[in-house]
Amino acid sequence: MKTILSSETMDIPDGVDIKVKAKMIEVEGPRGKLIRNFKHLNLDFHLIKDEETGKRKLRIEAWFGSRKTSAAIRTALSHVENLITGVTKGYRYKMRFVYAHFPINASITNGSKSIEIRNFLGEKKVRKVDMLDGVSIVRSEKVKDEIVLDGNDIELVSRSAALINQKCHVKNKDIRKFLDGIYVSEKSRIVEEE
Repeated sequence: MKTILSSETMDIPDGVDIKVKAKMIEVEGPRGKLIRNFKHLNLDFHLIKDEETGKRKLRIEAWFGSRKTSAAIRTALSHVENLITGVTKGYRYKMRFVYAHFPINASITNGSKSIEIRNFLGEKKVRKVDMLDGVSIVRSEKVKDEIVLDGNDIELVSRSAALINQKCHVKNKDIRKFLDGIYVSEKSRIVEEE
Protein backbone atom coordinates (compact mmCIF):
# COMPACT_ATOMS: atom_id res chain seq x y z
CA MET A 1 0.00 0.00 0.00
CA LYS A 2 1.22 3.48 -0.83
CA THR A 3 0.95 6.39 1.59
CA ILE A 4 0.05 9.69 -0.09
CA LEU A 5 2.55 11.75 1.93
CA SER A 6 4.86 10.63 4.69
CA SER A 7 7.29 13.14 6.18
CA GLU A 8 9.54 13.75 9.17
CA THR A 9 11.28 16.88 10.43
CA MET A 10 14.32 17.49 12.60
CA ASP A 11 15.62 20.58 14.38
CA ILE A 12 18.89 22.12 13.24
CA PRO A 13 20.97 23.18 16.25
CA ASP A 14 22.54 26.64 16.57
CA GLY A 15 26.02 27.03 15.13
CA VAL A 16 25.35 24.51 12.35
CA ASP A 17 24.71 25.60 8.78
CA ILE A 18 22.93 23.20 6.41
CA LYS A 19 22.60 23.61 2.65
CA VAL A 20 20.45 21.40 0.45
CA LYS A 21 20.97 21.28 -3.29
CA ALA A 22 19.72 18.47 -5.54
CA LYS A 23 19.74 15.90 -2.70
CA MET A 24 23.32 16.86 -1.75
CA ILE A 25 23.34 17.80 1.93
CA GLU A 26 26.17 20.06 3.08
CA VAL A 27 26.60 20.47 6.84
CA GLU A 28 29.02 23.04 8.23
CA GLY A 29 29.89 23.44 11.91
CA PRO A 30 32.68 24.46 14.26
CA ARG A 31 34.74 21.32 13.48
CA GLY A 32 34.51 21.52 9.68
CA LYS A 33 32.30 20.68 6.72
CA LEU A 34 30.73 17.38 5.61
CA ILE A 35 28.87 16.61 2.39
CA ARG A 36 26.60 13.62 1.83
CA ASN A 37 24.87 12.45 -1.33
CA PHE A 38 21.28 11.19 -1.08
CA LYS A 39 20.58 10.98 -4.82
CA HIS A 40 19.92 7.24 -4.62
CA LEU A 41 16.88 7.87 -2.38
CA ASN A 42 13.53 8.89 -3.80
CA LEU A 43 12.93 11.57 -1.16
CA ASP A 44 12.42 15.34 -1.04
CA PHE A 45 14.60 17.48 1.25
CA HIS A 46 13.43 20.95 2.36
CA LEU A 47 14.84 23.54 4.74
CA ILE A 48 11.94 25.17 6.54
CA LYS A 49 11.48 27.73 9.33
CA ASP A 50 9.20 27.10 12.28
CA GLU A 51 6.56 29.85 12.38
CA GLU A 52 6.19 29.88 16.17
CA THR A 53 9.79 29.58 17.36
CA GLY A 54 11.61 30.81 14.25
CA LYS A 55 13.99 27.85 14.38
CA ARG A 56 15.32 26.23 11.24
CA LYS A 57 14.27 22.66 10.49
CA LEU A 58 14.99 20.03 7.88
CA ARG A 59 11.98 18.24 6.45
CA ILE A 60 12.25 14.99 4.50
CA GLU A 61 9.15 13.75 2.69
CA ALA A 62 8.12 10.96 0.34
CA TRP A 63 5.09 11.20 -1.93
CA PHE A 64 3.21 7.98 -2.73
CA GLY A 65 5.95 5.92 -1.14
CA SER A 66 5.91 2.23 -0.35
CA ARG A 67 6.83 0.96 3.12
CA LYS A 68 10.49 0.80 2.11
CA THR A 69 10.51 4.41 0.92
CA SER A 70 8.81 5.56 4.11
CA ALA A 71 11.40 3.68 6.17
CA ALA A 72 14.18 5.43 4.22
CA ILE A 73 12.99 8.81 5.59
CA ARG A 74 14.06 7.95 9.15
CA THR A 75 17.33 6.49 7.82
CA ALA A 76 18.15 9.71 5.96
CA LEU A 77 17.34 11.75 9.09
CA SER A 78 19.70 9.59 11.15
CA HIS A 79 22.46 10.12 8.58
CA VAL A 80 22.00 13.90 8.76
CA GLU A 81 22.02 13.74 12.58
CA ASN A 82 25.34 11.88 12.39
CA LEU A 83 26.71 14.61 10.11
CA ILE A 84 25.60 17.30 12.59
CA THR A 85 27.19 15.43 15.52
CA GLY A 86 30.35 15.05 13.45
CA VAL A 87 30.78 18.76 12.76
CA THR A 88 29.91 19.77 16.35
CA LYS A 89 31.37 17.03 18.58
CA GLY A 90 33.36 14.70 16.31
CA TYR A 91 33.74 10.93 16.66
CA ARG A 92 36.35 9.02 18.65
CA TYR A 93 36.90 5.26 18.48
CA LYS A 94 39.29 3.55 20.90
CA MET A 95 40.92 0.23 19.98
CA ARG A 96 42.83 -2.18 22.24
CA PHE A 97 45.54 -4.69 21.37
CA VAL A 98 44.69 -8.20 22.55
CA TYR A 99 47.45 -10.82 22.72
CA ALA A 100 48.25 -13.91 24.75
CA HIS A 101 51.97 -14.37 24.08
CA PHE A 102 53.50 -12.24 21.32
CA PRO A 103 53.08 -8.52 22.12
CA ILE A 104 51.63 -6.60 19.17
CA ASN A 105 53.96 -3.75 18.22
CA ALA A 106 52.33 -0.81 16.44
CA SER A 107 53.99 2.35 15.16
CA ILE A 108 52.07 5.32 13.81
CA THR A 109 53.60 6.75 10.64
CA ASN A 110 52.88 9.30 7.94
CA GLY A 111 51.90 12.09 10.36
CA SER A 112 49.26 10.07 12.26
CA LYS A 113 47.65 9.00 8.99
CA SER A 114 48.71 5.33 8.96
CA ILE A 115 49.70 2.52 11.29
CA GLU A 116 52.22 -0.31 10.95
CA ILE A 117 51.53 -3.46 12.94
CA ARG A 118 54.44 -5.80 13.72
CA ASN A 119 54.95 -9.08 15.63
CA PHE A 120 51.28 -10.13 15.34
CA LEU A 121 51.34 -13.79 16.51
CA GLY A 122 55.11 -13.60 16.14
CA GLU A 123 54.87 -13.15 12.36
CA LYS A 124 57.59 -11.23 10.55
CA LYS A 125 55.08 -9.59 8.20
CA VAL A 126 54.54 -5.83 8.58
CA ARG A 127 50.87 -4.92 8.25
CA LYS A 128 50.33 -1.35 7.08
CA VAL A 129 46.91 0.31 7.25
CA ASP A 130 46.25 3.79 5.84
CA MET A 131 43.50 5.81 7.48
CA LEU A 132 40.68 7.15 5.32
CA ASP A 133 40.41 10.89 4.60
CA GLY A 134 39.98 13.09 7.67
CA VAL A 135 40.76 10.34 10.21
CA SER A 136 43.76 10.71 12.53
CA ILE A 137 45.25 7.99 14.72
CA VAL A 138 47.27 8.41 17.92
CA ARG A 139 48.64 6.21 20.70
CA SER A 140 46.82 6.61 24.00
CA GLU A 141 49.09 8.19 26.62
CA LYS A 142 47.27 6.92 29.70
CA VAL A 143 46.44 3.36 28.63
CA LYS A 144 48.92 0.74 27.45
CA ASP A 145 48.22 -1.04 24.14
CA GLU A 146 45.49 1.39 23.08
CA ILE A 147 45.07 3.52 19.94
CA VAL A 148 42.57 6.34 19.40
CA LEU A 149 40.93 7.19 16.06
CA ASP A 150 39.45 10.69 15.67
CA GLY A 151 37.43 12.19 12.84
CA ASN A 152 34.28 14.07 11.87
CA ASP A 153 32.64 11.50 9.57
CA ILE A 154 31.31 8.51 11.52
CA GLU A 155 31.48 6.28 8.44
CA LEU A 156 35.14 7.03 7.73
CA VAL A 157 36.16 6.63 11.39
CA SER A 158 34.34 3.31 11.80
CA ARG A 159 35.60 2.02 8.44
CA SER A 160 39.19 2.91 9.41
CA ALA A 161 38.70 0.94 12.65
CA ALA A 162 37.33 -1.97 10.63
CA LEU A 163 40.36 -1.92 8.30
CA ILE A 164 42.71 -2.17 11.29
CA ASN A 165 40.61 -4.96 12.79
CA GLN A 166 40.54 -6.93 9.51
CA LYS A 167 44.32 -6.76 9.11
CA CYS A 168 44.73 -8.78 12.32
CA HIS A 169 42.68 -11.90 11.64
CA VAL A 170 44.11 -15.21 12.83
CA LYS A 171 44.48 -17.69 9.96
CA ASN A 172 44.47 -21.52 10.18
CA LYS A 173 44.00 -21.59 13.95
CA ASP A 174 41.06 -22.16 16.29
CA ILE A 175 39.75 -18.60 16.71
CA ARG A 176 38.02 -19.56 19.99
CA LYS A 177 41.46 -20.15 21.48
CA PHE A 178 43.57 -17.60 19.53
CA LEU A 179 41.84 -14.35 20.40
CA ASP A 180 44.73 -12.10 19.34
CA GLY A 181 43.87 -8.97 17.40
CA ILE A 182 43.02 -5.28 17.60
CA TYR A 183 39.43 -4.65 18.66
CA VAL A 184 37.22 -1.58 19.10
CA SER A 185 36.81 -1.09 22.84
CA GLU A 186 34.92 2.22 23.07
CA LYS A 187 32.96 4.59 20.85
CA SER A 188 32.48 8.18 21.99
CA ARG A 189 32.59 11.83 20.98
CA ILE A 190 35.73 14.00 20.96
CA VAL A 191 34.32 17.17 22.55
CA GLU A 192 32.71 15.55 25.62
CA GLU A 193 36.05 14.19 26.82
CA GLU A 194 38.07 17.37 26.45
